[in-house]
Amino acid sequence: MLRRWSRAIAPLSKLGSQSHLNFAKDATRQTYAGVAPAPTIEDKPQPPLVNLDKMFWSKPCSLALPRDSPLRVEEPDYQGIKRFMLKLMMFYSKQSKSIRGANVVYRRIISQVDNPPIYQVFNLEKTFKTTFSLLVLHMWLCLRRLKQEGKEGVEFGQYLYEIYNHDVELRVSKAGVNLLLTKWMKELEKIFYGNIVAYDTAILPEAKQGDFSNVIWRNIFSEDGSSAPDNAALQSAQAMARYARREVSCMTLTDKDAIFSGNFMFTSLKHENRSGKKPQ
Repeated sequence: MLRRWSRAIAPLSKLGSQSHLNFAKDATRQTYAGVAPAPTIEDKPQPPLVNLDKMFWSKPCSLALPRDSPLRVEEPDYQGIKRFMLKLMMFYSKQSKSIRGANVVYRRIISQVDNPPIYQVFNLEKTFKTTFSLLVLHMWLCLRRLKQEGKEGVEFGQYLYEIYNHDVELRVSKAGVNLLLTKWMKELEKIFYGNIVAYDTAILPEAKQGDFSNVIWRNIFSEDGSSAPDNAALQSAQAMARYARREVSCMTLTDKDAIFSGNFMFTSLKHENRSGKKPQ
């Protein structure tokens, strides 16, 4: 089963002359500086190219891919001796199918997080910090939906988390961290679970208005987890909060088969920019 959510605590020490990570004690204020300079879209964030106030107001809908979509990933349907041999090798076991499905789900997450549109729309610099923060947000969206399927969804979520954890380790190594890797991974794990708790708490019906956008700001946009946003940053954080809330509803409307097979796509930011309208 998925591990219990925990909080990030002690700060990481500096690694040589590289930049360091800073951690806040409050689980709703997890943050860190970049592990090392990562490839950026631009040297500095540029003014938003879209009208964020008009985005993510559209009615939620299922994210499942149509049956005829070329983006679908179908289970291989081998026949004859090959199928027989694969059965003996447990290729068609529930666990094997879940692992393959979790890999597809994670590729959907990566396709949303690693590509330029999400940084351009929300005026974010593409660094290790922002990419990791967006990765955690989208993992939360998927894990939250999977928990709605009970024990089966939680077990699937564990496979997804293990794939995510391996990917993060590769990203940290690529960012230039070769020493103390285990320690860094433990601290990133604490941030992951702390952020998950913060999102779960802020989206509850009894949460105060603005709680969710405040958590989004602290976890993704703020450098130190506490500074107040200016008007432009606040607009971006509020738009991302609407985006995340809408994705929560869309994921709920997406059927179990699409979720477990990975045959869904997160909302296209470009499409939302064209079609979104702010309610009057």
